Amino acid sequence: MLKTILKIIGALIILFLVALFTIPYFFKDQIKAKIVEAINEKVDARVAFSDVDLSLIKSFPSANVMLKQLVVINKAPFEGDTLVFLGELDLKMSIKELFKDKNEPLTIDAITSKNGLINIIFNKDGLGNYDIALKNKEGKKGSKSNPLSLKIKNYNVENFKFRYFDEKSKIKMEIDSINHEGIGDFTKQKLDLVTQSTAKITLDLGKVNYMKDISLTLDAVLGIDLAKSQYTFKENKALINQLPLEFDGFIQMVETGQVYDLKFKTPTSSFKNFLAVIPAAYAASLNNVKTTGDFTVVGFAKGLYSDTSVPKFNIEIASKNASFKYPDLPKTVQNIIIDTKIVNETGILNDTYVNVDQLSFQIDQDVFNAKATISNITQNAIVAAVLKGTINLANVSKAYPIKLDKPLSGILKADVTTKFDMQSVEKSQYENINNAGTMSLSSFNYVDENGKGMNISTALVEFNPSQVNLKQLNATTGKSDISVTGVLENFYGFIFRNQELKGNFYMDSKQLAVDDFMTTGETPKNGTSTAKKPDAMKIPAFLNCTLTANATTVLYDNLTLKDVSGKLIVKDEKVTLENVKTSIFGGTIGVNGAVSTKGKTPVFTMDLELNQVDIAQSFTQLDMLKKIAPIAGIINGRLNSNIKLNGNLDATEFTPDLKTLTGDLLGQLLSTTVNASNSTLLTALGSNLKFIDVSKINLNDLKAAITFKDGKVNVKPFDIKYKDIKATVGGTHGFDQSMNYNLKFDVPAKYLGSEANALIAKLSAADAAKLESFPINAVLSGNFTNPKITTDINTAVTKLTTQLVNQQKERLVKQGTSALTDYINKNTKPGDTTKTATPTTKEEVKAKATDLLNGLFNKKKKVIDTTKVN
Repeated sequence: MLKTILKIIGALIILFLVALFTIPYFFKDQIKAKIVEAINEKVDARVAFSDVDLSLIKSFPSANVMLKQLVVINKAPFEGDTLVFLGELDLKMSIKELFKDKNEPLTIDAITSKNGLINIIFNKDGLGNYDIALKNKEGKKGSKSNPLSLKIKNYNVENFKFRYFDEKSKIKMEIDSINHEGIGDFTKQKLDLVTQSTAKITLDLGKVNYMKDISLTLDAVLGIDLAKSQYTFKENKALINQLPLEFDGFIQMVETGQVYDLKFKTPTSSFKNFLAVIPAAYAASLNNVKTTGDFTVVGFAKGLYSDTSVPKFNIEIASKNASFKYPDLPKTVQNIIIDTKIVNETGILNDTYVNVDQLSFQIDQDVFNAKATISNITQNAIVAAVLKGTINLANVSKAYPIKLDKPLSGILKADVTTKFDMQSVEKSQYENINNAGTMSLSSFNYVDENGKGMNISTALVEFNPSQVNLKQLNATTGKSDISVTGVLENFYGFIFRNQELKGNFYMDSKQLAVDDFMTTGETPKNGTSTAKKPDAMKIPAFLNCTLTANATTVLYDNLTLKDVSGKLIVKDEKVTLENVKTSIFGGTIGVNGAVSTKGKTPVFTMDLELNQVDIAQSFTQLDMLKKIAPIAGIINGRLNSNIKLNGNLDATEFTPDLKTLTGDLLGQLLSTTVNASNSTLLTALGSNLKFIDVSKINLNDLKAAITFKDGKVNVKPFDIKYKDIKATVGGTHGFDQSMNYNLKFDVPAKYLGSEANALIAKLSAADAAKLESFPINAVLSGNFTNPKITTDINTAVTKLTTQLVNQQKERLVKQGTSALTDYINKNTKPGDTTKTATPTTKEEVKAKATDLLNGLFNKKKKVIDTTKVN
């Protein structure tokens, strides 16, 4: 009996587990259909989600429905804009909801969503993209029965982002890293909702940033009246960064917007409240900080927030005779006065104004004061400000916990007044801008994390309506000294409207070491280099500046440049070099060119004019020239040359990509000699061509033309001469040092070796002079350090030998013919004028000639058979 009961129980358990896993497959499509129906009946937008999962295990005994990647995309007039994106949306409900008829609404008990985005946009006409609710024929929002019924007890939102942008007022707000949960019984018309929220907020008005990643925390109990859509603050605690605030009042949703009746204040008046506003990364711990005086934030917001109005509000931030001192720091910041108001008295957003009536503090004997006003904030902001005071920079880190790897020192003095409106800034209407005063920095010393120091002995800036004048800047760093003067234009347009920063500067230097101004990759404290790939170098798009420079000495890498002068123009993400000149390598180099980072890949163009430079130095110390003509480094002498280059640059190192390099070089060698012993190539060439002493080749006044493209250098054939040997050289080599050159020599016969000279010695001077020069071809392949040389010199020697033999034969034949003629004449009877000087028969002539040739070639003579002669 017991076994039977256990079997039944086991079977029921198995059946129950099977049901838990299989039931979702039967109801998944039904749930999906109801969700689609609910969405389509409510919104006028394109809605999609990738999948729906139904689980009875995840939240048993409840059912759990998960929608993945739910997205709501606007139709016109916000066509294509994403209104809502939810990475995950979990709906929790009772299992019995699965068995309802398709016409009955599903009741949702809890909602959880992760990784979402809500994107609210108002266009220039004041229309919002969030208004996507479907309306019935009478123009009212539909009231059809809901396929879904919300009777939630709790909800949770994790890692959400909220974006808000108003094109008309240029208000941009982003609330990031939103985490929020609420617990309350929404089945009741009135309930208390217990909430916990964290987020980070950023706020921009126009192109001015007012808040950046301000941390917000709110734990609140909200009294909710669903019938009135009213939310009342009960118990609550808010933190802005670490500044505590308490709220009192309510927010109510109405047909035209939201009604606000809120008051807020800091719960205490301790000056620690002010330090708490500063982000924790910059304020350090507030434990044991000694403060005196008070700091309070008090405010209210009351009225309707709608498309045309905002609540009236007044926020007062105040502090009197306050001070603070961190326990581990020697200095005290004292006599702190803050008197700031942010006010709107009309409910019209543009009427909001900010008054900083006083902001002052003192460290030791140095006092700093400021005041400012901002009004007309949404249409054409008007700004007025006064700054006056002195700050000893060395005291800042002694009074406030600023994290500096190295101490900072210097005296900053300011006495500046300014008043301007944003439209005048945008339109460069300087007559409407009032700037006056000076700002100076002296005895400034700073050492970065890599140990590079910067010392500014004097810097003086003068402000006027149209320009910021740099009257003086004297600085040293490393081995360098610089003295700079100049002007900045459109300073406020750059600061407030992200417009171009225009300038014109003049710099003088006795010595400028380029390495002193180069940044290095991050180095961890353990001294090892990081594996992080360096960022691509970009020329700032906002710069439109010209720098005219003169330097007695410039140190760059292993080069020392003297008397450097020229102009550098930065504009449109491009640096242009104009008429840059320098003395180097015993001559001068002129440079004109440009570097641009505007495209995906940085590009450059360069025109170089080399005048009387030392060949060996320039072609061994300049890597690019070394790649173009590797063999030139063994030539002693001077060079005049024009070089045109263009190609791509490595985005991080800013070095030329040789595979993309194109251009040409025209050069003339002057007063040259060749150091063949330093060249593997020339040593090998001399070994293969015995008729040339490569160290005595005359290259003086040689003119060469070179082009380069696709990683190859093409040398146009040029002529050289060694003694009475003419040669033509041409071919190609790669930047990888591979080569393929052809050498064509016009070689007189006397240079073709001892065997050829022995044959020539047998000739008369006249015959020797008739010998032709012989072409000899040499092919150079392999690479410059391991060359392969082939020649056809053996063919030339064979040709010479053949020519010499033929010439000998011709001479001997002529000698034989002459001797034969003499012999015949001797055997002709005197006075026989009727006979010719030829033998009486052909056979006799043949026989005599044969005997003579045999004699010339040292063969034995045959006895003449006189019986055959008439």
